[in-house]
Amino acid sequence: MMIVTTFDELRTALPLLEGRLGFVPTMGCLHEGHISLARRARVECDCVAVSIFVNPVQFGPHEDLSKYPRDLERDLHLLEDAGVDLVWTPTPEIMYPAGFQTWVEVEQMTRPLEGAQRPGHFRGVTTVVAKLFNAVQPAKAYFGQKDAQQAAVIRQMTRDLNFPIEIVVCPTVREPDGLAMSSRNVYLDADQRKAAAVLYRSLSAAKAAYEQGERDAERLRTLMKTVLASEPLAQMQYVSCADYDTLQELEQVSGKTLLSMAVFIGKTRLIDNFVLG
Repeated sequence: MMIVTTFDELRTALPLLEGRLGFVPTMGCLHEGHISLARRARVECDCVAVSIFVNPVQFGPHEDLSKYPRDLERDLHLLEDAGVDLVWTPTPEIMYPAGFQTWVEVEQMTRPLEGAQRPGHFRGVTTVVAKLFNAVQPAKAYFGQKDAQQAAVIRQMTRDLNFPIEIVVCPTVREPDGLAMSSRNVYLDADQRKAAAVLYRSLSAAKAAYEQGERDAERLRTLMKTVLASEPLAQMQYVSCADYDTLQELEQVSGKTLLSMAVFIGKTRLIDNFVLG
């Protein structure tokens, strides 16, 4: 497995990877969700590249950039075991050198949900992913369904900027109690970890109602809120029942629909979603 840091090192290494290249962008502190993306890329592509970069420009001024979990040595062992061919570990100084002033921004799709709660977040995401795509030039790029809005925004950016890249969105990988795997789960203490399963329970309750014929979106949102309110350690930030493609809130559910939420468990902010239809 090749490990590179600078753009020059990357440009030297990429020609050594022959055939269709699959790419998995990450911020490190890898878990089974990330590794499942690398394994999927391994099956579908000839070679696999992974980036590890904690992207400072997608964090707000009061978010967890400084304490975001990092464990590069462990990450590299996991990726080697998963059959990854190349790992790129740039630094902030490499990605955003002095004088950097060019940004990539998707407009309407970044305004609701996470965009409303985290101003500037998606500008940071789309800028770094555009830079990663431009440098790596993969045939396919792999993202997790847990970050559903991020995946939708990147699909839109890829179309709009004519990147010849297929965006593959893979199922959320969950713990036995349903909690979506996330690097931020390490912040939870034992009581908070137990309480965090309420996100999955609330989404499951809404999904069950949908499967029993409920199509009123507000009733589904109310059901999710009610289940969340039953957990004292959970503080809801938002719940949503929105069109899967546009992310606009629905009155009536028809076609592919995204149920999503952001919830604080203590000081840890968790997100999760289900897709209906």
